[in-house]
Amino acid sequence: MALKRERSDSPTLPSDIYRSSSVKEKDSVFVAAFSPTLSVKALQSLPEFKTAHHRIAAWRKESRQRTLMPRTEKIYDLGHHDDGEKWAGSRLQHVLGDTQAEGVVVVARWFGGELLGPLRFTLIENCAKEAIWNWKEADQAAQKETAAKKRKLEEEKARKGLEENLRERDLNIFVLRKLLADKNAKLNDSEPAPPTPQKPVDYGKMSMEALQRVDKARDATITFILKEIDKVDEQLKLVEAFDDSTQDSWKDAEEHQRPTDRESEPTKEDS
Repeated sequence: MALKRERSDSPTLPSDIYRSSSVKEKDSVFVAAFSPTLSVKALQSLPEFKTAHHRIAAWRKESRQRTLMPRTEKIYDLGHHDDGEKWAGSRLQHVLGDTQAEGVVVVARWFGGELLGPLRFTLIENCAKEAIWNWKEADQAAQKETAAKKRKLEEEKARKGLEENLRERDLNIFVLRKLLADKNAKLNDSEPAPPTPQKPVDYGKMSMEALQRVDKARDATITFILKEIDKVDEQLKLVEAFDDSTQDSWKDAEEHQRPTDRESEPTKEDS
């Protein structure tokens, strides 16, 4: 009987390799590794699998081939390698299909000297499923982290836009208040009061909720000032109309009081 190859210590795996825990049954040991990016050869050549009696592999990767019809299902390159463990590779291929995993899975087995029968297939499949599950958990966590970063960037962008908008509104309010003061001064025939300078607001220290409340308040302020300007404009129009009417009345009165040319000529009786 051939001497059993000793199992080497497992080194730290790269981040694109996900492995299962070690399963021991009657001195046989099973460990799986899954990778969404590496090749079959790369996984089978892992240092920790070097002493294994079998390195069963299966792969399921998107094919570069494309169908002529659009919006069809993906085409996959499928395959397996028993590596001396008959029918085990096809069982792994079914695991990849059932879990919808895209990548390569390898299950290493160190034979303990005692046959396991069909139980070995269950152990091989379970190890593969665990490695794939570990990848899916890490992938979901990475997707959540990416989504969180994207959401944070969008929130920061929205916040900066709101801050800039508020600063512009503050300037608009200052200009509108000065315009209203000038119109009121014209209406009252007085000198306009100089606008009171306002201290810039540090919007960077406010929460997003506070900024949104201030934004609504600025909207209300601008709306109010514009209505006041409209009122003063209406009053100015009335005053101008009244002044024009008064001037026309004075002109008519002067015209009536002015003698005509015939009335101003001396008559014969006067001469």
